[in-house]
Amino acid sequence: MAQIHEEDFAKEEVKGEIMTDKEGSADTENKVEPVVEGDVTTDSKEDTDGDVTMKRPFQKEQKKRAKKRHLGQSLPKNAVMQLNELKPGLKYSFVSQTGPVHSPVFTLSVEVNGKTFEGSGATKKKAKLCAAEIALRSFVQFQNASQAALVMGKFVRNSDFTTDAAECTDLIFSSFEPEAKRAAMMDISAGGAVNGTDAPRPIAPQPAGKNPVMILNEIKPGLKYEFVSETGESHAKTFVMSVVVNDETFEGSGRNKKLAKSRAAQAALSKIFNIEVSQMPGLQPVGNNLVGEVPSSLADLVARLVQNRFGELTNGLTAPHSRRKVLAGIVQTSGEDYSDAKVICISTGTKCINGEFISDRGLAMNDCHAEIVSRRSLLRYLYAQLELLLDPARANSSIFIKREKGGYQLRDDIRFHLYISTAPCGDARIFSPHEADQDVDNSDRHPNRRARGQLRTKIESGEGTIPVRPDMPVQTWDGVLLGTRLLTMSCSDKLARWNVLGVQGALLSHFIEPIYFYSVILGSLYHSEHLKRALYGRIGDMVDIQAPYHLRNPLLSCISNPESRQPGKAPNFSVNWCVGDSEVEVVNASSGKCEQGQPSRVCKHSLYQLFHELYGQLPMTTSNVAVSPQNYAEAKSTAVEYQHTKQQLYKALHAAGLGKWVEKPIEQDQFELVPTG
Repeated sequence: MAQIHEEDFAKEEVKGEIMTDKEGSADTENKVEPVVEGDVTTDSKEDTDGDVTMKRPFQKEQKKRAKKRHLGQSLPKNAVMQLNELKPGLKYSFVSQTGPVHSPVFTLSVEVNGKTFEGSGATKKKAKLCAAEIALRSFVQFQNASQAALVMGKFVRNSDFTTDAAECTDLIFSSFEPEAKRAAMMDISAGGAVNGTDAPRPIAPQPAGKNPVMILNEIKPGLKYEFVSETGESHAKTFVMSVVVNDETFEGSGRNKKLAKSRAAQAALSKIFNIEVSQMPGLQPVGNNLVGEVPSSLADLVARLVQNRFGELTNGLTAPHSRRKVLAGIVQTSGEDYSDAKVICISTGTKCINGEFISDRGLAMNDCHAEIVSRRSLLRYLYAQLELLLDPARANSSIFIKREKGGYQLRDDIRFHLYISTAPCGDARIFSPHEADQDVDNSDRHPNRRARGQLRTKIESGEGTIPVRPDMPVQTWDGVLLGTRLLTMSCSDKLARWNVLGVQGALLSHFIEPIYFYSVILGSLYHSEHLKRALYGRIGDMVDIQAPYHLRNPLLSCISNPESRQPGKAPNFSVNWCVGDSEVEVVNASSGKCEQGQPSRVCKHSLYQLFHELYGQLPMTTSNVAVSPQNYAEAKSTAVEYQHTKQQLYKALHAAGLGKWVEKPIEQDQFELVPTG
């Protein structure tokens, strides 16, 4: 290639301009399109010497085009420009200059509609802009903070609540305004009174797609979120963030800081502004007692208390028995005040006893699923509370009070909340979690899903459940020992039974009236429709229940930081703890006994021992009771009202085509109290 000199560039530039003028109307087929590469334009047409000619970039043309594009854009107008369009000819007057020389504060004023508005700033330009903002605000209303920011000339970024910075680095309306005046204006945005009346200012419905942080930032710009704590196991971390709104602190928790921040904003929106961000179908709380409740706040509190207590009991989750797939616990609260909430019991586990280890003395636990063990631990707590009534000096500290018709009942403000880290096995877990946004009626059209609502049993020495067969035979002792699989009803079915009979069981029904869970909270795999159906929806009005029993519809809710799925084999042990215990008890799920072979403190024999110690010492709800039950089975059967209601429930489920309740061999309950040492 021939050498290219600067003279050639100059000639070609002039030549290009002349050709453009002369050949503008000529046939374009004779023109050669240049190829732009870098900053040099190359023409493929060769000169007479065979050299390739080079052209300079059309820099002037490019600048003209860029300028044209720039002028065509609609730039946001600041407050001075906006005010000048509304009120042309306004004059700004210098008022004063205060502050030190190195940091002066200028004050300018402007008169609009007969009123004088002053603004202050580090420069006269900023003071003028501030005065215009205050004047605008006196007679212009903006739909949201983003619109106001645009008018005020502030740059609005795309909202991203993963950052702690607000959309605008300072308040939309200048922070130089006097405090009293600014507080009066902000009171309206805080849901306060309007024009001196007690009526709160209504807030327009929020458009879909906005998260709580965005909505709260539009109402209260400039909020700062603070990191509070980080807790939980490695696979289920829980972060807590807080935000202060109207001098009140709101906290939110989540699996990451982003979710925790969103939950904190939602808590503030719910309490102060009465705004609930819509959730996907299937993820919303369910219950007849939602008036005055903030389900997400209650759910997060219960879950956090249980998880933190479990961490404390397992030495910061470093102990060998801290491994688990499912965690359950029960929390007690008093009325609407959750400040005194306390954890009553903790448990883990996912397996049932191996058939060859069943005990005819009640020394082995049949079911070591976490929620079942938690309920058995709760029974220990109830016995301890009844024992307080034997001592007049401690009777007032018990959760029970005397019942007019005999026996005892819970104090009116006592509530129990069951937390399970995942959906209970059985009917509540038979759904596709990634189809949670679909309508349940549509998802139930698949023929294999007609079994929804059916009773299901757990698999011996395994995980998961299977539907109850219509021809399911009665379980026998010798059949199980010979090799027939020992069947145990699913957790969903047992929870449904508790919502009719209560969690106290047959033995405690001699002393107290039924006790029901106030709420059931899940840590993952939550679907409101499926959980509702499994726990009480499938029972409905099919049972004619007599007082004091009734069908309980507990509050159902999920937590804001669902636990992630944990692939892998579940540990073969179960852990239980109740308030008052010094340490957890570890039970081998296959044998139903502790690792050293001794019976568990929540096995049938242990609970029957507690019943026997109170029997005859406290007023009873039942009148037709033997002087002293001869064995465990007799003690249960003499709770006549309880047994009658239970049989009604079983018959109704069978008549509805949901299956027959499978019971254990009768030999299991025909034991007497004997020394276990």
